[in-house]
Amino acid sequence: MNRSVLAVVTMGGVVLSAFVCGPTVCGAGPGPTDGVLLQVHLPREVTVRDSQLRLGQVSAVRGVGPWATTASNIGLGRLSVPGQKLVLDRPTVLSRLASHGIPSEKVRLTGAEAVVVRRDQEVIDDVQFIEMAESFLKRNPPVRSPHHRVVVSRPKEMVLPRQVANLQLVPRLVRAGARGYVTVHVDVMADDQVIGARDIPFRLKYRCRKAVTTREIAEGVVFTPENVKIEEASSDRPEPAGWRPPYGLVAARSLPANVDIRSDMVGSAEPAVVIRRNETVVIRIDRPGLVVTAVGLALQQAEVGQYVKVRNTDSHRVIVCRVNRDGTVEPVL
Repeated sequence: MNRSVLAVVTMGGVVLSAFVCGPTVCGAGPGPTDGVLLQVHLPREVTVRDSQLRLGQVSAVRGVGPWATTASNIGLGRLSVPGQKLVLDRPTVLSRLASHGIPSEKVRLTGAEAVVVRRDQEVIDDVQFIEMAESFLKRNPPVRSPHHRVVVSRPKEMVLPRQVANLQLVPRLVRAGARGYVTVHVDVMADDQVIGARDIPFRLKYRCRKAVTTREIAEGVVFTPENVKIEEASSDRPEPAGWRPPYGLVAARSLPANVDIRSDMVGSAEPAVVIRRNETVVIRIDRPGLVVTAVGLALQQAEVGQYVKVRNTDSHRVIVCRVNRDGTVEPVL
């Protein structure tokens, strides 16, 4: 008498059900009265250890005589790429059976419409590698300056067989300080043997301060807290030693508002030019192709940019001049 019993087994809190075949069920399977010689039950998902797939690995096969053995040994392909999954639907299964002489009308398919097959593997993804590298750099900073790190390129995941024991990730610094870049090498070890590795490159971004104009500043105007603000910034280079706000220095050229002040925009403050009354001055006219100078006598006190009356010592004429930064005066024509 052919019998099949539904067995229920509990493993780790998970209930598993399976058909337990009687002495002749797996060999005999469905009776010939219904015309079915083979029954294949497809689960929704199955995990295998081998890369070469057979129908008996991914489904429950029962049949009459040698049908079950033949069907169980039918190859379904290979899981050749790490992390690969394979989806086998019912038409594919029937096609493979037919190619081995088992017609579809003699087969009864039950269960899912398709089975997803995955290999029993462990995956170390990019996040795990990056977290290990960042943790290492936090404990072993490559530079003393305050900084943070930006991942340049994310490493590929690594797929390992599930049976790998004593798995460890061991990081070490392989390159540092090359134009603000560092690289952490992470060895993947099992039982004290290196079975793989990944390199994670980082770009160092330094925390620093910068001076920014808050309004338009003319050439020669002194930088003060009223026209310059100090902001926190991120830079590819460390903050220069002894950096200070540019207060007290002057603009080397006219600057618009909201501009980062660079070193080439700053000049030292020059002593204020003051022309005093009855002081001898140089009258200078500087035009393209024409430079004329004369000597005059200042009739009043004035500073750079102001206007002053000057008597030409040769002609004794009194003219109005503007005081230049170099101490000369230029007639207002």
